[in-house]
Amino acid sequence: MAAAAAPGALGTLQASRARLVAACCAPLGPGWRLHRSLTVPRVSPVMWARTPAAEGAALRRGYSSEVKTEDELRVRYLEEENRGIVVLGINRAYAKNSFSKNLVKMLSKAVDALKSDKKVRTVIVRSEVPGIFCAGADLKERVKMHSSEVGPFVSKIRAVINEIANLPVPTIAALDGLALGGGLELALACDIRVAAASAKMGLVETKLAIIPGGGGTQRLPRAIGMSLAKELIFSARVLDGQEAKAVGLVSHVLEQNQEGDAAYRKALDLAREFLPQGPVAMRVAKLAINQGMEVDLVTGLAIEEACYAQTIPTKDRLEGLLAFKEKRSPRFKGE
Repeated sequence: MAAAAAPGALGTLQASRARLVAACCAPLGPGWRLHRSLTVPRVSPVMWARTPAAEGAALRRGYSSEVKTEDELRVRYLEEENRGIVVLGINRAYAKNSFSKNLVKMLSKAVDALKSDKKVRTVIVRSEVPGIFCAGADLKERVKMHSSEVGPFVSKIRAVINEIANLPVPTIAALDGLALGGGLELALACDIRVAAASAKMGLVETKLAIIPGGGGTQRLPRAIGMSLAKELIFSARVLDGQEAKAVGLVSHVLEQNQEGDAAYRKALDLAREFLPQGPVAMRVAKLAINQGMEVDLVTGLAIEEACYAQTIPTKDRLEGLLAFKEKRSPRFKGE
């Protein structure tokens, strides 16, 4: 009976793989939209840009308890040689950049606008406050919540962190300061993490008799391995930038500069390296990696094959070949 059942089981497994590949790597269709899990209906980006002088004024206002709620998240679309890079800057200095209801709402709105904006090539998440990345949940706000409110609010934090993880373009977290609890979970949701040596980071929730609720129990083991992730979560240990680099939690570590933005500057350098590459290829590569890491190798290779197929009919691929032949830089249009 077992021998007779095996082919059926194998067929079921193969069919499941086929469905997974089809779901993950369905043809992107007109306009090269990614799979629906990575896109939402387009939202007009009601963002704002500032002149350098205005940016400095806004940053100084951020140190005051009078900071306006609309300034708690600054979204900047960079220009000139940095065109295509978007910076999400958290600016709640008086609360150590902790997650409040308002900040979570603003992050969600910003990410919704970025999801389907084809002009966006890379997103950097940073702090506008020296010495702090994000201290996690706003515990002063949390202590005022009824116990029935806590679960839904944590779910909203988890949801917005997941939205950042699912952005179809490369994301970089620049850790120039403290990243605890939800702050580190936010960084873990980014594709790449860069830290200053003086930065401090850890999932410290067990000190409060709770557990990481923004994806930390799932993303930290995937980043550094199960055993070490358990050790760090069980102990609520805080690592500096060098220690984080040693365990693979961050990709790059730098000595902090006088301006306090060494990690951000490195993140910008990385983002500039990504800009010349084919936009469709970047999006599909991220999809293939993310989906492939969640399945066995055979299924992962099938996902890669299906994703590769999406690049073949693109104008960008032909432009890349032509540019190579003519020995010039390609002019990709994301088509």
